[in-house]
Amino acid sequence: MASTSTPLTLPVLPLDDEVVLPGMVVPLDLSDSEVRAAVEAAQAAARTTPGKPRVLLVPRIDGTYAGTGVLGTVEQVGRLADGDPGALIRGLGRVRIGAGTTGPGAALWVEGTRVDESVPEPLPGQVTELVKEYKALATAWLRKRGAWQVVDRVQAIDDVSALADNSGYSPFLTTDQKVELLETADPVARLKLATQQLRDHLAEQDVAESIAKDVQEGVDKQQREFLLRRQLEAVRKELRELNGEQEGEESDDYRARVEAADLPEKVREAALKEVDKLERSSDQSPEGSWIRTWLDTVLEMPWSERTEDAYDIQAAQAVLDAEHSGLQDVKERITEYLAVRKRRTDRGLGVVGGRRGGAVLALVGPPGVGKTSLGESVAHAMGRKFVRVALGGVRDEAEIRGHRRTYVGALPGRIVRAIKEAGSMNPVVLLDEIDKVGSDFRGDPAAALLEVLDPAQNHTFRDHYLEVELDLSDVVFLATANVLEAIPEALADRMEIVRLDGYTEDEKVVIARDHLLPRQLERAGLGKDEVAIDEGALRKLAGEYTREAGVRTLERSIARLLRKVAAQHELGERELPFTVRDEDLRSLIGRPHHVPESAQDPAERRTSVPGVATGLAVTGAGGDVLYVEASLADPETGAAGLTLTGQLGDVMKESAQIALSFLRSRGAELELPVGDLKDRGVHIHFPAGAVPKDGPSAGVTMTTALASLLSGRLVRTDVAMTGEVSLTGRVLPIGGVKQKLLAAHRAGVTTVIIPKRNEPDLDDVPAEVLDKLDVHAVSDVRQVLELALAPAAADAAPEVPVAA
Repeated sequence: MASTSTPLTLPVLPLDDEVVLPGMVVPLDLSDSEVRAAVEAAQAAARTTPGKPRVLLVPRIDGTYAGTGVLGTVEQVGRLADGDPGALIRGLGRVRIGAGTTGPGAALWVEGTRVDESVPEPLPGQVTELVKEYKALATAWLRKRGAWQVVDRVQAIDDVSALADNSGYSPFLTTDQKVELLETADPVARLKLATQQLRDHLAEQDVAESIAKDVQEGVDKQQREFLLRRQLEAVRKELRELNGEQEGEESDDYRARVEAADLPEKVREAALKEVDKLERSSDQSPEGSWIRTWLDTVLEMPWSERTEDAYDIQAAQAVLDAEHSGLQDVKERITEYLAVRKRRTDRGLGVVGGRRGGAVLALVGPPGVGKTSLGESVAHAMGRKFVRVALGGVRDEAEIRGHRRTYVGALPGRIVRAIKEAGSMNPVVLLDEIDKVGSDFRGDPAAALLEVLDPAQNHTFRDHYLEVELDLSDVVFLATANVLEAIPEALADRMEIVRLDGYTEDEKVVIARDHLLPRQLERAGLGKDEVAIDEGALRKLAGEYTREAGVRTLERSIARLLRKVAAQHELGERELPFTVRDEDLRSLIGRPHHVPESAQDPAERRTSVPGVATGLAVTGAGGDVLYVEASLADPETGAAGLTLTGQLGDVMKESAQIALSFLRSRGAELELPVGDLKDRGVHIHFPAGAVPKDGPSAGVTMTTALASLLSGRLVRTDVAMTGEVSLTGRVLPIGGVKQKLLAAHRAGVTTVIIPKRNEPDLDDVPAEVLDKLDVHAVSDVRQVLELALAPAAADAAPEVPVAA
């Protein structure tokens, strides 16, 4: 819009938190000094010029004047309806406010320019549609308010600018919205803005009406329901009187059930209190349903149910041996427990100090060694009920201790539900994957397990839902975990740790023959007389097709083998019965995946070049073989220092620094060219870089790899080592000896070097594994180098690998 060039000089009439738009006629109170000063100044100026007195109506919001005002004429001065002096002012058009100036009277005078608000004729089609929409919305709003006489006046307005300014009369617009309309000079844009404001208000009005209607309907429904329920009660009362029944049948039923149930005394008292509350509560009260649910839960608990333990120790041991091969530690622990229970019962010591003789064992070991299935075998051997509680991924403390009864959908915790599911107070409860329990804003479930797994406390365990004491002292808790370090220390201290470090190859063959093969034959729809797998094939499956601590992958390989045979038979390619031998494996399920390093071609072995040593490590999946590679950078590159790769933790990085420092300080004694370590960069790499690795037990392996690199002597292929190294060359003890030796045996290693102070740990290693391994217990790195490094070739210069 263009503004006219003719300036106007007008007195300012400020409007505090009010807005007048062109076309509006408003009465103003002259008792306000600023309003009176502006009107008087306009009247004084009108004496010298023809026409009515003119003022400039300017909104003043929080003491700040708007940039646009409205030219107004003083139509009449007189008395308002309440008798106060007033003036009737009509808004004519917008004025862009300029600089201040002088004029007669006490009012503020400013210069301004009139804003051109004309719209070219004829109106475009979009503008015509906009005019129709605004009129339709305004008509709908006016009809809702009952202002029928105003509808015709709005319909008669054809000017776009006047139609937009007509919304200034709308009481629902805020001051900021009216100022926005005032400062929008373009009539079409202003009409769009007014239309949007009116549309939003109507939408809000529709929502408010809908909510009010819903509320009224809800109130009416509650009133109807109340009346109907009262009528229903009256009908029931009449029916009871006709039938000669007494009131309170439901609560009397619960009271009779509680009194008839064999409950502990404190539990009975708590239940009768709840029955009293139920009798006093009305049918409409939500507390009634909470009490009924709680009473049902308490009455369903097996408070006095206990199974008799099978005290035939030899029979129990036979059951364990029949269902699981190996695992002697845990079998011995269960046998000891049963023997002690039998003696306590024989001497009348079943309950001592309110506590019974339960047990809390933690079975820690890699996946697939039979920890979970062992729980069911223990229950079978003891003659007890078995229930499994999966804790993997549990992050809510209420999952263990239950919810408070006041919460919607409250339930007892998993321990109470396990007792209820078992139907006895002394089941075998398997807490599966206890090391996978997490914690967040809902609490720490592992902390809630502290009371459950403490034999000194769990005879008075309180669930948040039940809120009565529950005796867990006769329950046998078996917890399973892959990694002991992931269990909080306070929780691990309450359990007796039994380690299951994996199976030897002989044990795997027995397990496959006696357990896995019959199960997979049944699943494949084959009979024992149709397909057989000889021991050589099972041994090759366990040794070369799988390399794991447990037997899950071995079972999958057997299943795949049987599926292949079944498919070939159905296709007419193979006749049954058929015995699978080791030479048939490659044609049925492909080549082996794990060939021992010693069985490979000497030129293809990892240790076929100096600077590569074989170490042993422990992971969550059991023991594993770890290779360490070392190289020296070319002196011309100038890349001095130590570089470590393979996603290593801080402890392993420090072990590499210690190994390098030891060789720099003692290399001359070992007849190693340590001068290369000062001028050339050293790079140590652990393959399988995507797998995080940490721990101090690779210290001797890194030292051996660096010594091999500097001396040019190869590391023997059949040697693997483990141990922490100190700055003085001492070999310090480490953990996981059994798992590491089992891994070395699986990998085909024949010579293992361990720290001298770990020699007592060899008692835990199966005898058949020790018979096949040549184990050297050493206390100094010099002994490691003498055992691990092959003799130097005669008259052969050392070949030191150079990093690219």
